[in-house]
Amino acid sequence: MAEVRARAPGKIILSGEHAVVHGSTAIAAAINLFTHVSFHLDPSLPPGNGDGSVGLELKDLGLAFSWSPSRLKEGLGDAATVPSTPVSCSPERIKLIAALVEEHDIPEAKIWLSSGISAFIHLYTSIHGYKPGKVVISSDLPLGSGLGSSASFCVALAASFLALSDAITIDKSQGGRLRLSENELQLVNRWAFEGEKIIHGKPSGIDNTVSAFGGMIQFKLGELIHIESSAPLRMLITNTKVGRNTKALVAGVSERASRHPDAMAAVFAAVNSISKELSTIIQSPALDDISVTAREEKIEELMEMNQGLLQCMGVSHASIETVLRATMKYKLTSKLTGAGGGGCVLTLLPTLLSSTITDKVVAELESSGFQCLKVEVGGEGLQICFS
Repeated sequence: MAEVRARAPGKIILSGEHAVVHGSTAIAAAINLFTHVSFHLDPSLPPGNGDGSVGLELKDLGLAFSWSPSRLKEGLGDAATVPSTPVSCSPERIKLIAALVEEHDIPEAKIWLSSGISAFIHLYTSIHGYKPGKVVISSDLPLGSGLGSSASFCVALAASFLALSDAITIDKSQGGRLRLSENELQLVNRWAFEGEKIIHGKPSGIDNTVSAFGGMIQFKLGELIHIESSAPLRMLITNTKVGRNTKALVAGVSERASRHPDAMAAVFAAVNSISKELSTIIQSPALDDISVTAREEKIEELMEMNQGLLQCMGVSHASIETVLRATMKYKLTSKLTGAGGGGCVLTLLPTLLSSTITDKVVAELESSGFQCLKVEVGGEGLQICFS
């Protein structure tokens, strides 16, 4: 029985969050925290004979769900699978899928899972119809904290489903690892975007693109440019564990912009300049310790400026300010990443920083109840292998 395993990274916004909605440039990057998916089809059970099931296990949460092929067919009608052509989930189909999800008792505290399970059902049945199979998912990413966990979930799911379809060519000479062509990666990305739409309604497509392709992306008004970092960047991500309402925060920035149009236009223009300069610095060569340090100092200054402008937009939070004060004591620079109002904070860890200082910072932040994750920024995207 062929089993495919896929992993897709989460992401951070290095600069430009919120301002990007108002036409500024932003930069996003993959991080080395992943969603892991393993998937196998059961070839011994033809679809529609009433045997077997389509199963989903969420390992970290200790939850499992399954549907018989006949129940899926009864609930969704005949399956027309064309893996090479991504299909959107219509409002009518979303209702039908929601009814299938509601047949399972999802704990009240985890009701937010429903949209993710709906995305799973849409992607699975659109690519494989009602063939029996099993999916197991685990993740290194904290959920709902602005690190792209839903996008990496959708990318890893879409990739594993497509890898066992006829839409992707499997080159057996590569051993167990599957290398995707540019077109195949785009196909995975487009399917993942359909899953993201079920979860988020109107996503930008940035998160799934970063997760699929990895590296860093500069984006503005829907135009994406892949950028290559000349040297590795290390960051500490502090998860404040403070939940936030992204839509309300975005609306708040827009309301402030309508009350103070000239001042906020200047704020957005400044953020645009910061992102463009950051893109140039990230791509500039750093050949020795002196140039690496100079590069990192410039990045720190731009992060500090961007954080000040995010405060001008009104999206900081007491928990974020606590992290900023704690890291500033050790001469480290931090900024919020994503929507703000809580969520996560980035702190640049310079190349020459001693591990002793890093450990002290982490200890202080964790003593305040925060979760700390050390990451490398701008690394590889989607990976697929067979066993």
